[in-house]
Amino acid sequence: MSLKNQWILFGLVIFLTGFFVYFSIPYTLAEKIGIPYPNWAKPFRLGLDLKGGVSLLYEIDTSGLAKDTDQKEAVQALRNVIEKRVNLMGVEEPVVQILGGKDNWRLKIELPGIQDSQKAIEEIGKTPVLEFREEMTQEEKDQVLKELESQLTKEQIEQIKDQPIFFKPTKLTGQYLKGAKIEFNPNTYQPYISLEFTKEGAEIFHDLTKRNIEKQIAIYVDNNLISAPVVQEEISGGRAQITGQFTIEEAKELAQNLNAGALPLPIHNLSSKVIGPTLGKTSVDQSLKAGLIGLFLIFIFLILVYRFSGLLASISLVFYLSFLLTIFKLIPVTLTLSGIAGFLVSLGMAVDVNVLTFERLREEKRDKEIPVAIQPSFARSWPAVKDGNFTTLITCAILFFISTGFIQGFALTLGLGVILGLFSGMLITRLFMDVFASTRLGKFERIWSR
Repeated sequence: MSLKNQWILFGLVIFLTGFFVYFSIPYTLAEKIGIPYPNWAKPFRLGLDLKGGVSLLYEIDTSGLAKDTDQKEAVQALRNVIEKRVNLMGVEEPVVQILGGKDNWRLKIELPGIQDSQKAIEEIGKTPVLEFREEMTQEEKDQVLKELESQLTKEQIEQIKDQPIFFKPTKLTGQYLKGAKIEFNPNTYQPYISLEFTKEGAEIFHDLTKRNIEKQIAIYVDNNLISAPVVQEEISGGRAQITGQFTIEEAKELAQNLNAGALPLPIHNLSSKVIGPTLGKTSVDQSLKAGLIGLFLIFIFLILVYRFSGLLASISLVFYLSFLLTIFKLIPVTLTLSGIAGFLVSLGMAVDVNVLTFERLREEKRDKEIPVAIQPSFARSWPAVKDGNFTTLITCAILFFISTGFIQGFALTLGLGVILGLFSGMLITRLFMDVFASTRLGKFERIWSR
């Protein structure tokens, strides 16, 4: 690259560094030092441990699923519905996460900024479980009656023989619901709920009605039988009705809840935890303070030990930090205490790239001039830099894809930091050194390193 192009690129990097610093500056810091915060700059996305809020843990009941149903798929559908429900609450950056495995599923929900855990539980839990069940075969009914013989008298068994209790679950649940609205019977003016299913749900509903002609299909909401109409003919088009003795208010509330997302599986709250905003603010302030002190000490170390090279590396690190924080805002990355820890560790890795190169420069400049010694210094330090950083990236990948929660956040911020640290240390720092080595400063060997 020609010297002119190097200077143009150097000016561009300095301009971008200033832009990234302005874009990535935290609002609290800008407020303290009196810098006008740009309206177009996104705020950092803070996790529950920094912002405060409510953490809920639910148990997912999969006992009612048909034997041939994919549990993982059903649980994922539940997660999607809950996430939609949480979004309707107006929560910023919620986390809805599946934990556990076969027959032991859990759902972890984090609601930053929410302080009323009971209200959150009510809002999430009130969403009804919508199910369509079909009649059992005669053999299945006889089996159920046989099991009840030891619990009920003959008279009680005779009374329930004709009751609509002999229904079994089907694949058609609330996860296939596209929409629900109130309509009125033109003859009785009684309100009912009109349901429209998704394309996949319409196919399941068509098959269900096709194999149950002149049989009942029961519609359950929260395990309560709402209606059990007799199928007269197979129904295509993906539409159904929930009828009952509804008042207009009841029908309206049911339609709203179904539109918010009918849960394909029941959930039971196991625990709720409130994290106060005061604790979160303290954590943010302390993390910010620790980061600034650490950065200041690193700059002092680089300049004292590596002199002018250390000064250029410090400017390169400012580019690295501001660019990385800008990426955190743009992706965006949810910052937690563990995520901040990963970010700070990556800063140490970025410094290590420069240290290895400068130590190699100290060896090369013994028999070469500075402009000539720079290229082999970077080339010969690269194997050590590569090995150290790539093994860290492998570890980050393993942690990210295998672990969950805070560990995953640590792996993400560390991995992003390592990648950008390599770019900054091997390209930006070298650009700075090449540019200034081409000036009169390149003749003063003693200012470049010990």
